[in-house]
Amino acid sequence: MKNRALVAMGIPAGPCAEEAKRVIAEAHAAGSTVRAAGDTLQSIIASPDAYLDDARYGVLASHLKAHQVAAKAFTPRQSVAPYRIWGEHLEPDSVRQLQNACSLPVAVAGALMPDAHVGYGLPIGGVLATEHAVIPYAVGVDIACRMKMTVLDLPVEALETQRERLVSVLERETCFGIGGGFRVKRQHEVMDADWRVTPVTADLKDRAWKQLGSSGSGNHFVEFGTLSVSDDAVGLPRGTYLALLSHSGSRGSGAAVAAHYSTLARRLHPELPQSLAELAWLDLDTEAGQEYWEAMELMGRYAAANHALIHQYIARALNVEVRLDVENHHNFAWRETHQRPDGTEREVIVHRKGATPAGEGVVGIIPGSMATPGYVVRGKGSTASLLSAAHGAGRRMSRTQARKTLSWQDAQALLRERQVTLLSAGLDEVPMVYKDIDEVMAAQQDLVEVLARFDPRLVKMAPSGEPPED
Repeated sequence: MKNRALVAMGIPAGPCAEEAKRVIAEAHAAGSTVRAAGDTLQSIIASPDAYLDDARYGVLASHLKAHQVAAKAFTPRQSVAPYRIWGEHLEPDSVRQLQNACSLPVAVAGALMPDAHVGYGLPIGGVLATEHAVIPYAVGVDIACRMKMTVLDLPVEALETQRERLVSVLERETCFGIGGGFRVKRQHEVMDADWRVTPVTADLKDRAWKQLGSSGSGNHFVEFGTLSVSDDAVGLPRGTYLALLSHSGSRGSGAAVAAHYSTLARRLHPELPQSLAELAWLDLDTEAGQEYWEAMELMGRYAAANHALIHQYIARALNVEVRLDVENHHNFAWRETHQRPDGTEREVIVHRKGATPAGEGVVGIIPGSMATPGYVVRGKGSTASLLSAAHGAGRRMSRTQARKTLSWQDAQALLRERQVTLLSAGLDEVPMVYKDIDEVMAAQQDLVEVLARFDPRLVKMAPSGEPPED
């Protein structure tokens, strides 16, 4: 039985769930049915005291009893931490997730971006400031997922006149898919870092090296397109350029770090009710908190290295210079100083899960979809949004719904209309699954200003059927 099914029964993740699985396995081996085992579990959940001395069920009863005692000790904030919402008609469940996060004892303030949708713990598009605590699921599973754009010294006309060459380079110098990696390891100084900073990262170095420079799956992509610069502040004169844009994160290594420390956080906070369990935190004064922070920082450098190599190898294969380089993280936590309502300042931990840093003057990238524009933006430094903005268009339908209701025929017709060549992707990533990027941008005019517009032309993503890593 999976953790989700056990949680639905009332058995929390961690020691309780592991012991319940052992009990079910023993019952199955003894010839008991799943239904009978489930009935027994329900009985233990209802009255753990009655099973404390039972040779078969005593350990599970003890774990459940301890969890129930701890849960009664939970004291939420007297009032929800202040938060602001940008955008209209957001999913009620995503709003509820932010409200839950702002009810945590460690919460200081929150914000919800106009691309928001439901995630684990904190919603995608959620921003949360906490007091000396980090929440693994408020950072996200794909730690340090990021955007990177380089403007290449090629004429825009190359998208037509050298199309086959550009396609060939994209196919040869990128790698997508769960577990995907290069046969010949690529080299970057991040692999010279001390991966023994935590026991978890120490065991991940070989996997990370194999996947170094690759892109993963889900909404991750590498694409050529045109960049129309409308403000010289972007670093180039106004005009239209050929650009390379990529989106991906820390691959399997980041996912392993997230899985380990989110599980650990839940075990350290059995007092949290089920609605808040995925928001369990790690105190930064503890060994666990320091370990996660070190691992997260390393995953940030690793994700940046992946992008650096993608852009380096493609530029080298094309034998061209890079004229502009812009990049930014999302799915990360930062130590920042923010003002209290009374005007005084304090250090907080700002989690941006699917949100772009948008401090005053900070340049970042907010993509659309494979057939809609993305934007290079400059932050306006809004304190109400915790110096944050949206990280993309945001999904308007689930992957399951997309596969059930959409067709490749309609998607390809739209791609042709927008002059986009799609090399590979899943049906659950076609443009129709995303919100209108221009509506998202209009909803956050007080957070960022647009410096340039990117329009995709040649797009590569993980092939259809790959499980998502985003």
